[in-house]
Amino acid sequence: MLPADATPSAALRDVADRYWEARLQASPLFATFLGDHRYDDRVDDLSAAGEAAHRATWLAFLTEAEAIDPSGLDETDRVTRQLLVEEIGDAVSGIDARLLELTSDQMQGIHAELLTMAGQLRAAEPEHAAMAVTRIGAMGTMLDQALDRYRAGLQAGRTPARTCIDRSLNQIDGYLGSSLDDDPFVNLAGPDGWDGEAAWREELRAAVETELRPAFARYRDALATELLPAARSDDQPGLCWIPGGDDLYRQLIRLHTGLDLTPQELHDIGLQEATEELPAQYRVLGRRAFGTDDLAEIFDHLLNDADLRYRDRDEIMDDARRCLDEATAAMGDWFGIVPQAPCVLTPIPDYLAADAPAAYYTPPAPDGSRPGEYHVNLHQPTERGRAETASIAFHEAIPGHHLQLAIASEQTELPAFRRLSWGHTAFVEGWALYTERLAEEMNLYRTDIDRLGMLASDSWRACRLVVDTGLHALGWTRQQAIDFMVANAPVSYDEIVTEIDRYIGMPGQALAYKVGQREILRLRAEAEARLGADFSLPGFHDVVLAAATVSLAVLADRVEAWTGA
Repeated sequence: MLPADATPSAALRDVADRYWEARLQASPLFATFLGDHRYDDRVDDLSAAGEAAHRATWLAFLTEAEAIDPSGLDETDRVTRQLLVEEIGDAVSGIDARLLELTSDQMQGIHAELLTMAGQLRAAEPEHAAMAVTRIGAMGTMLDQALDRYRAGLQAGRTPARTCIDRSLNQIDGYLGSSLDDDPFVNLAGPDGWDGEAAWREELRAAVETELRPAFARYRDALATELLPAARSDDQPGLCWIPGGDDLYRQLIRLHTGLDLTPQELHDIGLQEATEELPAQYRVLGRRAFGTDDLAEIFDHLLNDADLRYRDRDEIMDDARRCLDEATAAMGDWFGIVPQAPCVLTPIPDYLAADAPAAYYTPPAPDGSRPGEYHVNLHQPTERGRAETASIAFHEAIPGHHLQLAIASEQTELPAFRRLSWGHTAFVEGWALYTERLAEEMNLYRTDIDRLGMLASDSWRACRLVVDTGLHALGWTRQQAIDFMVANAPVSYDEIVTEIDRYIGMPGQALAYKVGQREILRLRAEAEARLGADFSLPGFHDVVLAAATVSLAVLADRVEAWTGA
């Protein structure tokens, strides 16, 4: 208990620390992922009653944080207070919007989260191993609770999109059809050199076989028999087709971007970039690489030239590893702050790969027990293009997500929620997209084919502004969204379809990439203009990254202060 005369700074730190502890207690799986094993026998409570209790807890912390007078804080603490208020407020808004009712999809569904997380969980000590067996059984409760929430959504007319349920069923069928010997929960990483491991694995196996897999089967049957028949067709996949969907979408735009932008504003920005600005850049590179400035011909080369396709899984891994190694070697010249944690290359598990993106990243454990991981999709390797490998690697690993998230976690002088929370999507994804262009300045792209891959990636993100708003605000069909991306981004048809289904299942999230990139580029341009010869690009990068994960509003304030504006 703090004394009554505690300084505003001490009071703020106390609130922030207690909030983070409550956050870990409310999200035991997240705690384990971070390397905190105190709650390894527990799972998250997804019930309506559980969410109501969380809401009351968050509101109490919000009241405390808002009561602290910012005038008595230094710059670091003022940022901490602002970010704490924003994060808690977003959590309350998400509960009030009943977002959990809409997460039966292949990206956010609890089945997908459990299957994705399984490979990152670890029982560090024998006592944690025993707790993990208890948790396996409790995971079934999570799946059952999620079903109850989906049913409540159905009763309110908040139906899922059919294509997302189809993909969720495919994921679950892949898991349930896999061998128990290969089950990721049976094969959880255990204590090093532990003589009790064999017996423990038998316990895990029994819990998975008798409790977890039957729960997955129940969950799968409910999706197939209750949600699928009620699901929205491909002609009505967006939020605008459900009660209150328009307001909910505007709320999600604010949640994911942190800015007050309308769907039409975002739609128009995307159209400008995708159909005017980027085609001009393709034509310059197309003349050099293919001897043509015809956009259709350039796209055809990128998509269909046999020499630009991979032959096997090993080639994908070799190229991804080369990009990671070269970026790692170069980063010290462009950043004053570099992460201590390494980044390693890991294939996406086969049972997830068919419905997963081309790559994704998971940050290192704060305790050093797990490195940052750049996960690469090796599914159908002959359908994967060589042009995209470099830009994806730079986005997901170095200088993208790994640099930002690992540096954030290592800012130990900051409160834990600032270092380890996964909010502020526009900053996190905007930084990663910004670094795809930065990689050209760093001379990391070897060929014009790599540079065309960078443009393809940028087109992809610009198209997201168009199709996400088209689907969820303007009433587009699934096929309209697919057709727009096919016409304006040289991305394989199958990958476009997977991505469109992602946007359908996660409304608003895909907007964050381009919005964040544009804001970082804007701030950099303004800083260069103000500082002139005194501008330092490594200095700018350090200003962007040193405060850990922040909102775009906080980032703007930091850059302006750095420039003396």
